[in-house]
Amino acid sequence: MGTSKVWLQCGREYLLQRMVRLVAGIVKPVVVAARPDQTLPPLPDDVLVAYDAVENGGPLAGIAAAFDVLTGRCEAAFVTSCDHPLLKPPFIGRLVELLDDHPAVVPKHDKHLSPLLAVYRLDTALILQEMLVQADLRAHDFARRCGARIVPAHRFQDIDPKLDSLRNVNDPDEYDLVLRALND
Repeated sequence: MGTSKVWLQCGREYLLQRMVRLVAGIVKPVVVAARPDQTLPPLPDDVLVAYDAVENGGPLAGIAAAFDVLTGRCEAAFVTSCDHPLLKPPFIGRLVELLDDHPAVVPKHDKHLSPLLAVYRLDTALILQEMLVQADLRAHDFARRCGARIVPAHRFQDIDPKLDSLRNVNDPDEYDLVLRALND
């Protein structure tokens, strides 16, 4: 992208600010995971920031840091990357509903899992820590190893007909498409 995604402009706010606003309408507390050297845009006072303890651990290090902050506050956490600006808050609610007694719930669209748009029980942290020690940093592997319930995307179409929640921003073309969708 040429810049940190958290600083991408998304209307009158930055991408991270938008994601925090969308998530905060459904879950509390909101925890933002960041690298220790990462600068973040201004966030609401009640947002907690967790810094990765594992250098170059990618998203799994962020999830682990957030889980540490959340321990004792809740049993499960909605996990997302900052690059899903079309996320529909009811999508989060549906994930929580589908969790039941599973260790996690992860949507699958076509043949693609979305392990960074999922709900995980905090007791999966042991698997997460083991993976970080082994330098196995693939979020897909975490979802599978913790025994996540895989839910086909069509189960969300009644609340998100175009499945926009699953769209993320990985390159300038996707960013332009998302900006256009936000302006429609």
